[in-house]
Amino acid sequence: MSDQKVTISVDAMGGDNAPDVVLDGVAQALAADDALSVVLCGPAEVVEPFASSHERCEARMTTEVIGMAEHPANAVRSKKDSSIVVGCRLVKEGAAQGFFSAGSTGACLAAGTLVMGRIKGIARPALATVIPSPVRPVVMSDIGANADCKPEYLVQFGQMASVYAEKVVGIEHPRAALLNIGEEDTKGSQFAQEAHRLMAERLENFAGNAEGGDILAATYDVIVTDGFTGNVCLKTIEGTSKTLFKALKGVMMSTPLTKLGALAVKGGLKQLMAQVSPDTYGGAPLLGVKGALLVGHGSSSALAVRNGVLTTARIVREGVSEIIAQAAVPASSAASAEDGGKQ
Repeated sequence: MSDQKVTISVDAMGGDNAPDVVLDGVAQALAADDALSVVLCGPAEVVEPFASSHERCEARMTTEVIGMAEHPANAVRSKKDSSIVVGCRLVKEGAAQGFFSAGSTGACLAAGTLVMGRIKGIARPALATVIPSPVRPVVMSDIGANADCKPEYLVQFGQMASVYAEKVVGIEHPRAALLNIGEEDTKGSQFAQEAHRLMAERLENFAGNAEGGDILAATYDVIVTDGFTGNVCLKTIEGTSKTLFKALKGVMMSTPLTKLGALAVKGGLKQLMAQVSPDTYGGAPLLGVKGALLVGHGSSSALAVRNGVLTTARIVREGVSEIIAQAAVPASSAASAEDGGKQ
């Protein structure tokens, strides 16, 4: 489906190293996908020169930027001409089908929900990510959009993450599991036990509880949890990975003999690092909003931006939002309606 024309709006000012790495990454994405068009949102002096020198790129001038430290919802409401808000508005208006930013995660979540809007029947949009497992890709959701959850939310998280795992990551017939402190269905808090009961009833591909050790081992394809637990879990895994690679490098560079050994395994180590790198998919999709929205790391490299833009286009081409709207909602429509009535 790579020949399907797709337009993605991109936040030129998102990330620690913006706009340089964003522009570099967008250029790489355009070169990699002939059917991709980009609307670059940012200050005129940044976006106009780039657009004039790159085919299939349109400049959309904005006058405001949302900083990492600003209150997300307040910033989205007050800075209507920011690169994040304008990028999301382009999706809502149909001028783009997806949006990518490596800027403030909170602001992206707020803009995705407030500007693009939730899919009807979805109680809470959720962030998903591909866990850096050396075995095979594992999708986890939620990883931070919803710190406080009701058990019924996790049913939808599992449904949406399963669609993403199958259509974008390429996992056939993904098996979903609830992150818990034991395999038995009676384990865990009251919240976990109720979530298990609901998932067993409503989630067709539910395979039971997963423990922490099952994540990197890729025992299951989709790991479902609340946003607080998922965020702590993801950052622990990423931090451990970085620390281990740094320690391993230190050991290998410590003596002339170990340096020779490092040279011998250099190729294998590079391959392993690529397997566990978060740059592979470029960011985390916010599932449950109308359109594709991908949030990249603040420290995103040009490669991460490239892959993030391409992944956003793939989400559009695979019709992830449409599938979620058609397939994910009916299994938990009662819970969503109940939740919507209480708000």
